[in-house]
Amino acid sequence: MSVQKSWSELQTMARAARLVIDTLDLLEEAAVPGTTTLELDRIAREAIEKAGARPAFLGYRGFPATLCASVNEEVVHGIPGSRKLRDGDIIGLDLGCVLDGFFGDSARTVAVGRVSDEARDLIETTRGALLAGIEMCRPDKRVGDIGHAVQTYAESRGYSVVREFVGHGIGTSLHEEPQVPNYGPPGRRERLVPGMCLAIEPMVNTRGPEVEVLADGWTAVTRDRRLSAHFEYAVAVTKHGPWILCEPYPYGVLEAETTSV
Repeated sequence: MSVQKSWSELQTMARAARLVIDTLDLLEEAAVPGTTTLELDRIAREAIEKAGARPAFLGYRGFPATLCASVNEEVVHGIPGSRKLRDGDIIGLDLGCVLDGFFGDSARTVAVGRVSDEARDLIETTRGALLAGIEMCRPDKRVGDIGHAVQTYAESRGYSVVREFVGHGIGTSLHEEPQVPNYGPPGRRERLVPGMCLAIEPMVNTRGPEVEVLADGWTAVTRDRRLSAHFEYAVAVTKHGPWILCEPYPYGVLEAETTSV
């Protein structure tokens, strides 16, 4: 069962979400040829802790780092290390924090130097699929409408969506109910109501949707070793529509001050 948040709780979640986005901005600037993924992890941890928060992923189920850094064919959960980024790489940056008891979680895939047209189109398609899914975060829609919108957008452009990993509810826990698949028929699964918070995160592959996990037990890669991209926002369902929590409340400050959601 999903946990509905109050207006006050959503404001706290918005601060956590904003910290994650600000940190991802730093990481995107630093993701240049010659930078190691471990250096990106250091930047992320220092930024989060300087803001008075703590990394959400470090130690979570044994994960050994602050940042998930997934390069090229790596889909999600890449472990930072000595690998140096090269011109033409793409890297998925997935980051979370805990601030005042609430979690922020977001991801983006960025280009390193000059990338191929295929890589750039994959990145833009995955971002577009995320926004298509977010548009469904409205009262009386269902979780299945989100996944259907993501899948339809990605597949209409010749790409495939990963099935093994899904989005999720978020709040005082990193992963809450409901699960949010990035595929499937519309009109199914849980009904959306104001106060629900969902981390929507399409993972889109250049070719087939199949993935496998490497021997480290974390890093998921495309089975065909073709490129993959990943984007994620934490989104609140409000009575007016979706609120991407890292952005200002879009439906009017005066009304926001007098409403729950």
